[in-house]
Amino acid sequence: MGWCYYQVALGRAPPSLMANSSVVARAEQRPMAPPPDLPFDRTLLRGGSLSASRGRRDLVFVVNPRGANGKTWKEWKKLLPYLRSRLGEDCNICESFTSGPCHATDITRESIREGADAVIAVGGDGTLHEVVNGFFWAGKPVTNQDTATSRSTALGLIPLGTGSDFARTFGWKNDPHDAVERIAKGQRSQIDVGVIVGENEERHYFLNVADIHLSAKAGYYASRYKRFGNLCYVFGALQAFIGHHNQDFRIKVNDGEWETIPQVTALCIGNAKFFGGGMKITPNADPSSGNFEVVILQDFRWYDFILKVHKLYNGTHLSVNNVSSRSVHSIEVEEISGTGSIFVQSDGEHLGFLPRKFRVLPSAIEMIC
Repeated sequence: MGWCYYQVALGRAPPSLMANSSVVARAEQRPMAPPPDLPFDRTLLRGGSLSASRGRRDLVFVVNPRGANGKTWKEWKKLLPYLRSRLGEDCNICESFTSGPCHATDITRESIREGADAVIAVGGDGTLHEVVNGFFWAGKPVTNQDTATSRSTALGLIPLGTGSDFARTFGWKNDPHDAVERIAKGQRSQIDVGVIVGENEERHYFLNVADIHLSAKAGYYASRYKRFGNLCYVFGALQAFIGHHNQDFRIKVNDGEWETIPQVTALCIGNAKFFGGGMKITPNADPSSGNFEVVILQDFRWYDFILKVHKLYNGTHLSVNNVSSRSVHSIEVEEISGTGSIFVQSDGEHLGFLPRKFRVLPSAIEMIC
């Protein structure tokens, strides 16, 4: 690959990094106001291409400096010396700081095309979500421009965000040093990816959980309260309950016949197990199974959540009345009333409203585990 992104849109580059000859600069110009507590330098470092040493791995770290209210940036600065000492001998360490929505997706696509060994999301589920979407373009996987190279780009994760729900499925601690050790070992496993198709055939990809109606609306509102940490999910749920009404849905599973599901409170499609800051909503989901777990909550009232929230967090809610689960490889969902106001989200990102089609892509990405 022989290059890396390094955007100094937030804070000045550490002098030690500027002196590192393995770091070459290249970035997209996307202006953005810095957080008030960080110094600001509009300079972009630039340089020529370098040829990577034979046998060295090119690792691109995609950092969301605004993640977790700026905590991600601070934790990354603390981690960087250890990361460079642990990986620097065998890897070209390339940083890129995102400057706005979808920037991580653009960075990932370019990194894959240029032959990166791995793209590592540094932050929470939102950053990971954008990076995963960068592995695809126009409905197809992004590939290395060098067709002679057979090794694919892997996905990595250093969880430093608010929720970090995807990491919970693997039992990973929210410890960045553990994540660096996984990256150093470089062990890869194939994982599934979910794809969501809209009315205009636009595609969106997700790694964790996609959900519909109340939980999606709660996630939409929760994004306004990220400054409160995991409490944002509580505030989002409370706001979502205002004016909420259960709705009748039509679903088609595995391209079969349409069936009616009455009084749906929430419908969750899990490629992995957790969402909402640790809620084990799809407890049987496995991102290497080739199937989703679909969990449907029907006819719930606000007091049902208060009385049963502990079951939702520990994953024992499947035994509750009006909760059902099934394993599927595809599902289409429509609302019967046709209001066009039923929220859809995936990995905490608002995607619009029903109808939508969901399909699993088995073993679509290699992940550093």
